Amino acid sequence: MTASASSASAAVAAVDAEPLGRRLLAPIRDGLAVAGRNLIGLRRVPRLLIFSTVQPIVFVLMFRYVFGGVVGAALHGVSYVDYLMPGVFVQVATFGAVNTAIGLATDLQTGLMERFRSLPMARSAVLSGRTAADLVRNVFVVALITGVGYLVGFRVHSSLWGYLAGALLVLAFGFAMCWVFAVVGLAVGDPETALAASFPVLAPLVFASSAFVPVRTMPGWLQAFAEHQPVTVTADAVRALMLGTPVGSQVWSALAWDVGILAVFAPLGVWLYRRVV
Repeated sequence: MTASASSASAAVAAVDAEPLGRRLLAPIRDGLAVAGRNLIGLRRVPRLLIFSTVQPIVFVLMFRYVFGGVVGAALHGVSYVDYLMPGVFVQVATFGAVNTAIGLATDLQTGLMERFRSLPMARSAVLSGRTAADLVRNVFVVALITGVGYLVGFRVHSSLWGYLAGALLVLAFGFAMCWVFAVVGLAVGDPETALAASFPVLAPLVFASSAFVPVRTMPGWLQAFAEHQPVTVTADAVRALMLGTPVGSQVWSALAWDVGILAVFAPLGVWLYRRVV
């Protein structure tokens, strides 16, 4: 305990000795270093990335060819695959955020967090680096799922810029959700428990939404929740951008959800990190 306290004191002293400009940039620099470390882990263990892409591909194929005929009948003037894919993009970002919880819980369990604490680095870097690395992973997954969608008939009906704007909205939502699950991972401190604790959050958000079916087809008591929760708001905004339908205030509503989630869970995650490490 004494050695650990001495190491922490030495780390603080080393940070205080840096010039002011470098200290101001330290959180960004340290966050990028931690993000690089996490991305190297994906490169060295590519099966982690492969398995994270299998699930959304299965969802695309299953909903496209198994449920598409039934659900498509409830749509008016839009093919089901075009309706489905924007929802799958949001689902990919939401499910992918669970990796943040599992990764942080694993680092806690293996004692890596304690090693980070002894280094002259910003406290926020561990969380920002993890969420930034998962954001980069989401870029790859969204690009891959776009290709799979085109193979099964998905087409963007607006423009390239509409698709890119929708993709950026998906990535912003995924980044915000990473902070939600960062809190989950830090709170439980065990990767298996983190996975189990994430499902009660994921299930109602993803499946009680407009990601796969129109909200109007749900029971009335469920529509009130489904229509106003963040997955539905984001999926509808992405769908409007990619299909060229009227956007209205949907994009601003989706961004407001992202800002609200970050405003709550980013400070909570940093506070929890300071308590558990």
